[in-house]
Amino acid sequence: MRWTGIEAMPSRRSFLGGVLAAAGCPSLGWAAAGAPAYLSAARNGQGLYVLIGLCADASIAFSIPLPDRGHAAAAHPTRAEAVAFARRPGTYALVIGCAQGVVLHRMRAPAGRHFYGHGAFSADGETLFTTENEIATGAGRIGIWDVTQGYRRSGEVASGGIGPHEIVRLPGRDRFAIANGGIRTHPRTGRQKLNLDAMRPNLTVINGAGQVIDKASLPNRLHQNSLRHIAAFADGRVACAFQWQGDPFAAPSLAGIYTPGAGLAAVPMQDDVLYGLDGYAGSVAVMDGYTMALTYPRGGAIQIFDTAMGTDTVLRQMDICGVAGAMVTDGLGRVSRIDHTTLEPLAQHPLAFDNHLVLIGQEE
Repeated sequence: MRWTGIEAMPSRRSFLGGVLAAAGCPSLGWAAAGAPAYLSAARNGQGLYVLIGLCADASIAFSIPLPDRGHAAAAHPTRAEAVAFARRPGTYALVIGCAQGVVLHRMRAPAGRHFYGHGAFSADGETLFTTENEIATGAGRIGIWDVTQGYRRSGEVASGGIGPHEIVRLPGRDRFAIANGGIRTHPRTGRQKLNLDAMRPNLTVINGAGQVIDKASLPNRLHQNSLRHIAAFADGRVACAFQWQGDPFAAPSLAGIYTPGAGLAAVPMQDDVLYGLDGYAGSVAVMDGYTMALTYPRGGAIQIFDTAMGTDTVLRQMDICGVAGAMVTDGLGRVSRIDHTTLEPLAQHPLAFDNHLVLIGQEE
């Protein structure tokens, strides 16, 4: 069954009541779900939270209700399954059969843990990795879930830092980059940041067994530049988006690139661009082999860096945040396509798209 618009979606009650056992659900590819190219959490015109499947032409393939506000999703590499994560500090994630519009499994963080809103599948789709907080100690953890056993938790490893937010699989191998934001939080104090003076963000790379391959940080003077969102280049580099927690009048570059063997380096940004961004990059994507795009929702801007030429372009759009490949979304329901110098509006839907846009079925 395919939902072609907001009005055609199933009711929230029927969705939450429609839990299917994995063994009884046939394995369907993404074509059966309307061939979406992207996933995004959103809020619809009725104020309900939904998971949206967005096609390459900006039309909607499906709209499936969520019980609460979502943050990001992980798309299975072959099956029409998405893991929708609650916004931090959520303790649940829903495995959704996108072709049927039903919950296949409900994942719960172990006692004393919460999710950070992101996850990534292994290349074969048999394992899911989730970013988590060990609440008592503040240590970052990566949960390991066996997809073949109904998303059963099979283990965990250290994330390599505090506050692991986004995890992405590096192309061509089962290696994963982790954005350890460095910020300690606790559910009792909500989203309050508890360790800004001592925070130490880093990017950690692990293999599929959870072994640390590399770890990289910015210089100590930038220890309050929280690494939150990342995207993978095809050659193994990682595009990085930061959120500055220090003196707002001393905000450094919010863009960086990790290069294997060479560490993590900031990408220069002009002061006149930094002014007005409130030290906040919302998301990052790799558009092609050498171009990365950072969104700044508080500044109403997207910045496109041509890393081969060493040039950048700033484009303006209010409340822009979600970006994947060459597509961007915003809180006003707009979907646009970007290239190196332009932003082309494609559609506007009765939705408030949330922070992230997730690419399906291919590597950035």
